[in-house]
Amino acid sequence: MLVCTLVAAVPIDTDKTKATVEAADDGQKPQSTDTGLYYDRYLREVVEVLETDPHFREKIQAADTEDIKSGRISQELDFVSHHIRTRLDELKRQEVARLRVLIKAKLSAPESAGIDRRLFLQKFNHLNHMNPDSFEPRDLDMLIKAATKDLENYDKEHHEEFKRYEMMKEHERREYLKGLDEETRQREEARYEEMKRKHKEHPKINHPGSKDQLREVWQETDGLDPADFDPRTFFMLHDTNSDGFIDEQEMEALFTKELEKAYSPQNEEDDMVEMEEERLRMREHVMNEVDVNQDRLINLAEFLRATEKQEFLEPDGWETVDEQLIYTEEELQEFENHISKTEEDLQRKKEELQRQEEELNKQQQHIQAQRQELQQVVQQMEQKKLPPPPPALPDPAAHFQPVGEQISHLASPQVGNSQPLPPGHLPDAAVVRSQQTP
Repeated sequence: MLVCTLVAAVPIDTDKTKATVEAADDGQKPQSTDTGLYYDRYLREVVEVLETDPHFREKIQAADTEDIKSGRISQELDFVSHHIRTRLDELKRQEVARLRVLIKAKLSAPESAGIDRRLFLQKFNHLNHMNPDSFEPRDLDMLIKAATKDLENYDKEHHEEFKRYEMMKEHERREYLKGLDEETRQREEARYEEMKRKHKEHPKINHPGSKDQLREVWQETDGLDPADFDPRTFFMLHDTNSDGFIDEQEMEALFTKELEKAYSPQNEEDDMVEMEEERLRMREHVMNEVDVNQDRLINLAEFLRATEKQEFLEPDGWETVDEQLIYTEEELQEFENHISKTEEDLQRKKEELQRQEEELNKQQQHIQAQRQELQQVVQQMEQKKLPPPPPALPDPAAHFQPVGEQISHLASPQVGNSQPLPPGHLPDAAVVRSQQTP
C-alpha cells in the first residue's frame, strides 16, 4: 500500500506506444518506475526496507490512504526490529552525504554567491537535517509528506512545461519565417497549414474511459470478442501487477491504441511530445471521474461503479490537445519578451567574457615580454661575473735555437750590408740574442 500510494502512482514521461507487457520471471522482483523525484532512490530504499518488517507491513495493510499520506503511520517506526532501524540509519547517512555534495557544488557556483546556506537547506525537506545520523519517526513523516506534495504537483508542472514547449516551437517558427524572402515565406506558410490539416485527418478518438474506448482495447489489445466485453474481467486483465488496483501507469497503457490513431513517429506532422501530453490529459480525466477517494488508484468497486454511469455509455466527444488553446497571444508575447531579455543578458555576458579574455591575453603578452627582458638581464649579469681570459704565454719552441744555428747566423753577413766588421765586433742584434741565450 505504501509503495502504491507514494511511488507507483506517479506519472512518467516515457514513450509507452512501444511498451509491451512481459511476464516476470519466477522469483524476480518487478522493477518500479522512476518517480522523477530527486530523492527517488532514497524513497524507494526506505520503502523496501520497511516492507521487510512484519509488524510494519501488517500496520500498512490495515491503514487507509489518509493514515499514510498524513504521516500518522510513521509512529509505528518505534516498533520495528533493531536491524531494520540500523539499516534505515545507514540509508539516511548515505542520503545526508549525497545532499552535502550537492549543496557544496551548488553553493560553490558563481551564480550562487550570497545564498544563505540555512535557507537553501530548507528546500531539502524530505529528511531531518538536525539529526543526520539516525532515522527517526519524524524522518519517515517528512519523507511521506514531501513525496505526497511533490507528486501532487507533478501534473501541474508537466502542463506548464508543455506550454513552454509549444510557445518555444511557435517562436522559433516565426523567427525562421522572418529571415525568408516573401516567396519562400508564403511557401513555408502553406506547408505548415498542410501539415496541420494532415495531422487532423485521423480516425475518431474515443472518449477516454468510455465503453467504446475500453471495448476497443478489449478487442485490439486483448484479442477478445467485443460482444463479450465484461468490466470485471477487463479490470483483472489490466491490473498487470495483481495488486487489486489500476494505478496511473496501468491506466495510461489503456490509451495507447487511441493515441496511435492520431500520432505516429513516422509522420512529420505528428509531434510525439504532444502525444505524451495527450496521454497525461486522458489519464487525468479518467482519474477525476473514477477515483472517488482521490488516492491516485482505482479499485474494482470504483471501476465497476464508473461503468454504470451514463457518461460511460454515451460520452461526449473528446477534443485532442491540438484542438485546444494552449496559450494566448499575450502569453506568447510575454514569453518572447522573456527570451529577448535572456538573449540580451547572455550577449552582455558573452561580450564581458570576451573583454576579459582580451585583457588576459594582453596581460599574458606583457608578462611574456617581461620574462624575456629578465632573461636577457640575467644572461648579461652572468657574463659580467665570468673572469677575464689569461694572457697568452710565449711559445718556448719559437725562441729556442741550437748553438750551431746561432753561430752560423752570426757568421752570415746581413743582407744589404756587404761591409765587413772589424775583428772583435758583433752586430747589436746578436749581442741581445747572446744575452738572452741561457
